[in-house]
Amino acid sequence: MESSRIVLMRALVTSACLAVSVGSAQSQAPRLDGIDEQLGKYVPLELELTNEAGESVRLGDLIDRPTIVTLVYYDCPSVCRPLLEEVTVMLGKLQKMDMEPGRDYRVITISFDETDSPEGSARLKREYYNSLPDGFSKDAWTFLTGDSASVSAFTESVGFYYRRAGDDFAHPTTLIVLAKDGKITRYLIGSKYLPADIKLALIEASEGRVGPTIAKFFKYCFSYDPEGRGFVLNITRIVGTSTLLGLGAFFIFLTMGKRRRKELG
Repeated sequence: MESSRIVLMRALVTSACLAVSVGSAQSQAPRLDGIDEQLGKYVPLELELTNEAGESVRLGDLIDRPTIVTLVYYDCPSVCRPLLEEVTVMLGKLQKMDMEPGRDYRVITISFDETDSPEGSARLKREYYNSLPDGFSKDAWTFLTGDSASVSAFTESVGFYYRRAGDDFAHPTTLIVLAKDGKITRYLIGSKYLPADIKLALIEASEGRVGPTIAKFFKYCFSYDPEGRGFVLNITRIVGTSTLLGLGAFFIFLTMGKRRRKELG
């Protein structure tokens, strides 16, 4: 009877492990949308994009100091606007923490929708600059658009994957921090950030140091709800993980108990 229980438990654990292996293999496959972190790698500084004034600019000429990058599209109905609103709040707080925009860092917003235009960039820049503190440098935050090849070259270099979903896009939300040589030094996942975390990420970038991703736990345990426009607890993922851990612990307990009985016998 005991032997049958052990066989059953082994079968359950094996099935669970196979499920995890399949999930892991799928996560390693090319993503349709999501983040595949490229920490320590470099963005293509030779890329040319178009700024809000309609001028062609080389990426390397903009990234001449620690740089925060946001990737959005201008007609996004859900997460892009909260992300940019959070950035404006964060930039105001950074100024109070002796982090001067244009001097200590830059911000670049790139649209990954090739149909977005410099006119759209200018509109968004005016809108969000109105929420920034007086005296915020006009050159400190640049909005960029480009053709599909140029935009894809950048998004692939940072592991940012998106896909069309009808008239919109499915895409992740993140801040990407770059050193002045284009090295990717930090990802900050989500749409809410602590100014202290941003300041630390910028300091790391100024020294060329790669930092661990903030909110790994948050990213795993929470999912974005587009209808509620907020993050909700992913109960299914948490329960599944807990079940697998419980099965594994129980299997180890049974195995160790059997060995101990053999040793005593």
